[in-house]
This record gives sequence, structure tokens and C-alpha cells, in this order.
Amino acid sequence: MFGRRTQDVSFPPPPVAANDAVPKADAAPLTKQQRGENLLATASDESLVQQGAQAVDELSTIKDIIYGLLMEQIDIATSSRLPREELKRQIISIIGDIVVEKKFTLSQAEQQLLAVQIVDDMLGFGPLEPLLRDDGITDIMVNGPYQVYIEKKGKLVLSDVRFRDNAHVMAIATRIVTGVGRRVDESTPICDARLPDGSRVNVIAQPCAIRGTSISIRKFSQKKITLDTMAEQNNISQALCTVLKICGAVRQNIIISGGTGSGKTTMLNAISRMISQGERIVTIEDAAELQLQQPHVVPLETRIANLEGTGEITMRDLVKNALRMRPDRIILGEVRGGEAFDLLQAMNTGHDGSMGTLHANTPREALTRLENMIGMAGINLPSKAVRTQIASAVNLIVQVQRMRDGVRRVTHVTEVVGMEGDVIVTQDLFTYEFKGEDETGKLVGEYKSTGIRPNFCPKAAYFGLEQALIEAMTLGV
Repeated sequence: MFGRRTQDVSFPPPPVAANDAVPKADAAPLTKQQRGENLLATASDESLVQQGAQAVDELSTIKDIIYGLLMEQIDIATSSRLPREELKRQIISIIGDIVVEKKFTLSQAEQQLLAVQIVDDMLGFGPLEPLLRDDGITDIMVNGPYQVYIEKKGKLVLSDVRFRDNAHVMAIATRIVTGVGRRVDESTPICDARLPDGSRVNVIAQPCAIRGTSISIRKFSQKKITLDTMAEQNNISQALCTVLKICGAVRQNIIISGGTGSGKTTMLNAISRMISQGERIVTIEDAAELQLQQPHVVPLETRIANLEGTGEITMRDLVKNALRMRPDRIILGEVRGGEAFDLLQAMNTGHDGSMGTLHANTPREALTRLENMIGMAGINLPSKAVRTQIASAVNLIVQVQRMRDGVRRVTHVTEVVGMEGDVIVTQDLFTYEFKGEDETGKLVGEYKSTGIRPNFCPKAAYFGLEQALIEAMTLGV
């Protein structure tokens, strides 16, 4: 069936309105793939939809056959050592020979695209490579072989990327996780990993992922985001930018709170730029993704159990060990369990300026989650004792949120003041006040200072930054 050219399906042209441009007569003819996709997009009759799907499926089948024949003709181990462009050139030549021999109907452009896809499979991460090269994409979400979503400019969009089948997705997932010494299979279907550039990856395979292997990638930004950059992008105001810089410089213990994808790690990276070059910093993460710029950084990463179920190293193990490493500051990529207690212990025992992120929707909820996580550590303490520990350890909560226009904003900067009875007392220093939206759909609002004198003014004075702090608080009112 692949040796004969399928008959083109033609339709009467749609009526052309007087103000519509008439298409040029010499426009480039559509490829079979484009004709099939057009049918799927525009046909309302069921038979036409079937014809369009058949055209797309036929092209996919031809590509699969060529891929199989090509794999029989090359030595993968030798080919994978060739430079990318040389390998691509040789594969294009072999594909051309196969197309002529089997009388397939593939244009030169389609042959070159297939060659690029095969090279990506051999040397990179297959269909994900174009998405990874696109700097405008921040998240990639693979929901099985036939559905890949991306986040671009804060909005989720369905991409046109497809895998051949679930085995193809699983092969790419395995290549990713084995690169950092981890594994994913039916016995261990969940795995956190990272790409060579630092992008964070989560893989969940069958049987847990019912519709096929899922891969979630939070891309590593090549652009270094600073607090000044955030102020320019209206993620924070200029006054708030100054306050956060001072908080980082005067060694405040900071918790950054927010939902998934709200920009917690980006904010942590930005505030960490204010850490002195002479300090020793220990970072602890499940999959290393922090981008600290200081020269004396010791990154630590958790380890999963081996096939025998032993050898696991948890976040809590690493926090305990970090205390023996003479750190000036300890930074946790994400606090999610019993390690919260050890982090608070560190904050209370001379490791001022330590930081961490956690998932919560408000500053008050962040404090409640910390209390609950200490309970997960199995430590039997009265509620008041736990809250006293939190109040004495945590100085500041920075709440970030990805809003419905796709822009990430700081909604609260809340200072933990102390205890009154059994209640942790807090005060807002800055809040974001929503006003409406403009004609482009962007939200309009204002970062307002509450005008309250921060409780850490004496500490700012110790570092010679009290006047700058008061001016910034006054400017934001």
C-alpha cells in the first residue's frame, strides 16, 4: 500500500469575502501531513475526519518502517560517537536510499525532519529535544506517548510533539534517570532526576501512570533571574526588591511559600545572590537544581533505596549531616517532611540566614504546614512548644503565586514576630493589591507597604542597612 500515491481529497473552495486576501496561485503545495492535519482541523463530516486521520497515520507508519530499516543498517554504538552534523548527514543519505528503494512518498523536507528526529533519539532525548532547546518554554509535561503539554509565557498549551508509543516514552525516561544514577521501572515507577543542564525531572511509569509513562520537566533557565530582573518584570516592586535584598544580606531565616510552579525556587535563587561570597553554604535537595553563585557551595542530594531496599538517604539524613559540616547557612530546596524539625533546629543554633521552600497558599498556612511536618518527624512535643520553636526560628515568609494571567507575583511578605499565648504572631510588611485587568488580559495591581517598622530593624542596623530598609518601607506605602 505504501508504493502507490494515495489519491488527493479535494473540496470546493470556500467563498471569499470581499476584504479577504486571495491566495497566490503559486503557493507551495501542501504535504501529505499538512493535508491530513487540515482535514482533521476543518472537516465536520465523520468520513472526512477518518480520511484525514488515515493520511496522518499513513505518514507515521511510513516513518516507523523507515526507522526500523535504518536501525538495521547502522551500528548504533559507533554512530552515537559521531559529531551530530556528520551523523545527521549520513542518516539523511540512508533515508534517501530507503525512500527510493521502497518508493515511499516522502518529500525532502520530511526526510530531513525524520533524520533530525532519529538523531535526537540517538544522541539526546528524542521528541523532547526541540522543546528543551526553546528558551521560551518553562515546563514540559508528557502525558503518555500522544499528549505533550508545554508552559509558555505562563500558559499551558498542547504541543504537536508525539512519541511513537509508550515504549518510546519509557526509553527516553530511562535515559534521563540513568544519567544521574537512578532507575525507573515497574518495581520503582516513581523517580526524581535532573537533566545535564540542571532541569528538574519527575517520571512516573506504569502501573502507577495508567495512560502511559508521564514525564514532567521544569526547565533550567539559562537566564539568571535576579531581584532586579523581577522588579523590571513587575513580579515585585522596586521598594519590595530593596527589602528582599536587605533580608538576604542581614541573614534573615526565610521560608518561601507557594503553589506548584509559582516560582519558589526562582525566588530562592534570587534572594541567595545577597549571600556574602565568604560564607560556606550547604544546599540539600531531592534533585539538585539550585543555582547559587557563591564560590563556597556544597550541594547535597538525596538517594533512593537500591534493589534490596537499602541504602536510602533521606532529606532528614542530609540535614543532620549538614550540621556537622560547619555551614554558615543551610538551604533546603523543598521542605516536605520531618526534615522541617532539623531545619528549625539549625536556624536556632547559629545558622542564621538559612532558607527553604514549601507548598502553601498563604503565610499563615505555611506556618501550619511547618507545624504538621514537625509532627511527621515523630517528635512528641506539645503544640505550644512546636509553635515556639517555629516562631523563634523563622523570621520571614515570602508568599509567591502564579496568577491567572500567567505572571508570577509576590503576594505577601510576612514577618514572624513572636508568640502571644499559644498563637504565632505575624505582621505583613508588603502585600499585593489586585485592581483589575488591562485590555490585554494582564492583571493590574499594586505592591503596598503596610508602613509597619520591621522587627528586624536592629539587625539591619548591625549590618549598616537600617536607613535603607526604612526608606524602602516608606517608599512602598
